[in-house]
Amino acid sequence: MATLHIETVQSLDTPELALYRTLRRPEEHERAGVLVATNVKVLQRLLASRFPIVSLLLTPAWLERLEPRLRARPEALRVYLGDQALLETITGYQLHQGALAVAKIPPQPGFDALLGSAPRPLLLAAVEGIASAENLGSVVRSCAAFGVSFLIVGETCGSPFQRRAVSGSMGTIFEQPVVQVENLVATLPTLRARGVRCLAAHPRPGAKKLTAVDLRGDCCLVFGAEGPGLSAAALAACDDTVEIPMPSHMNSLNVAAATAVFLYEATRQRG
Repeated sequence: MATLHIETVQSLDTPELALYRTLRRPEEHERAGVLVATNVKVLQRLLASRFPIVSLLLTPAWLERLEPRLRARPEALRVYLGDQALLETITGYQLHQGALAVAKIPPQPGFDALLGSAPRPLLLAAVEGIASAENLGSVVRSCAAFGVSFLIVGETCGSPFQRRAVSGSMGTIFEQPVVQVENLVATLPTLRARGVRCLAAHPRPGAKKLTAVDLRGDCCLVFGAEGPGLSAAALAACDDTVEIPMPSHMNSLNVAAATAVFLYEATRQRG
């Protein structure tokens, strides 16, 4: 049973609370190797995960509700208590839930380790050029919902551990295997050499319709940013190009929505 070190705070100006004061500066969290959970559903998933918790900032009401789960954690926990008005000053708008936490990002398995341990047939996803943390978080959430073995995040994407990405994933980032690679275009031929078909989700003349493509074998679905889509180099590194059937006056979906459609079709085919 975890020991709780509880301290009531009247101000956020102490050094221990610096990571809560800098929610709008995600690069500082990245350098520190931590993430911040800013809503209760995400926090509850964090409490059930293997991610080491550094501290929590709670209202007294949330401490009372969460205390049994906090004491079930393996590590000693530092809990800062503040009233609702104090916590609202963190973001500059009304924070309805009153529960935040900082956690360390544990070392993540590498590409080769994930590829070697994932059950077959493989269902992978890869992303390029996604700057929106919310979209990236939604992609992580879809990967978790549809049983993706692991998500490959290219070097032109933001971090899936940014606060808004963690929130967008609804905490599924704590469960969904993710690997960040230094060169996505070079990674795709590595997958193909191991028998994994790489399919670019990209509407263009000659693209195959999603419903006509067999997704039951080892495959990696590759998604690009909304607007420009995948780079020419990424398209060239894939086996084929696939698009979602839709009326001619529409030519694309938000990347988070497109990911969900593609992954649903893959899992539907796999039964």
